[in-house]
Amino acid sequence: MLKRPNTSIATLFCFFAIISVPCLQAEAKSKMQKQLFGKTEDGQQADLYTLTNKNGVEAQITNYGGTVVSLKVPDRNGKLDDVVLGYDNLEGYAAGKAYIGATVGRYANRIAHAAFTLDGVTYALAKNDGDNHLHGGFNKRLWTAKDVSGPAGQALELTYLSKDGEESFPGNLSVKVVYALTDKNELKIDYTATTDKDTVINLTNHAYFNLAGQGNGDILQQQLMITADRFTPVDATSIPTGEIRSVKGTPFDFTTAAAIGARIDQEDQQLKLGHGYDHNWVLSSEPRALSLAAQAYDPLSGRMLEVLTTEPGIQFYTGNFLDGIQGRNGKVYNRRYAFCLETQHFPDSPNHPNFPSTVLKPGQRFQSTTVYKFSTK
Repeated sequence: MLKRPNTSIATLFCFFAIISVPCLQAEAKSKMQKQLFGKTEDGQQADLYTLTNKNGVEAQITNYGGTVVSLKVPDRNGKLDDVVLGYDNLEGYAAGKAYIGATVGRYANRIAHAAFTLDGVTYALAKNDGDNHLHGGFNKRLWTAKDVSGPAGQALELTYLSKDGEESFPGNLSVKVVYALTDKNELKIDYTATTDKDTVINLTNHAYFNLAGQGNGDILQQQLMITADRFTPVDATSIPTGEIRSVKGTPFDFTTAAAIGARIDQEDQQLKLGHGYDHNWVLSSEPRALSLAAQAYDPLSGRMLEVLTTEPGIQFYTGNFLDGIQGRNGKVYNRRYAFCLETQHFPDSPNHPNFPSTVLKPGQRFQSTTVYKFSTK
């Protein structure tokens, strides 16, 4: 006697509804995976979420710091490798000081002398970068996570309430960050925020990329193009001077693709001050229009990264202060083993009236979108 195959109810429904193929495809589409990532010092649970698309691309994100832990994309031969730096466990992120993969804020990048004045009130912030304030503490916070996947792909929503006075910033700031992985091999990041008091805000993601694979040598032969013909020079403490300078005739000209290491050690005062590239480029596109900001390419693997954003600036950083960090899977991250392309408003904008404003008022909504798109050639 023949046994009936073990057919699921969903499959039978699809068959009798004569829509078996699309329904089976929907059933087969993998769901976002969630697993324990570790516990914070005060005993709170942090989770790790794995997003996948139909091409096998995989992004792992933890609600600790809103952090991109892993991002696996194919090379020109279809071989997947992880192209972002990271740690094996929560303890690495809790102890780490390089903001690896994190959502940073309330104000990404630097604020001079850790102070700014708003509505006649001067706010003194933590001096965590010499005399300056750098990035804030969102990378050490536990965010509330929610699966918001839909027809466009898997998506993870992270929310956090930064209370009035946290790190001395004014206003209760409600922040939402949505990571979405599309079938076009895009990791899309949507940021929104509201406040109940005038404040300043600048959010970005601090992923460190190596298109050859995390820990697989330096990034000096990888090529970069930035759609910007101006940048903001800095002083000896990496604070913008206020000048907006042309890149023409300087090592900062990436208007056409060039190897990252081609000019990085030239006799240039700005390169000396940054110990390499660690500067903000003024994007040529109109703010608020999602536009191409940068394009990176690794000739060996064939991987290409395109960065699109609605932000007016992008910080290009060449991992100048990576100092033998013990990374994921036994890899060690040395100087210039990765680059960052941090979409943003300009550093120290609250102290530079000529820079685009970062003030957020009650009744307004902060909105920002960045897309990291991967392909090969």
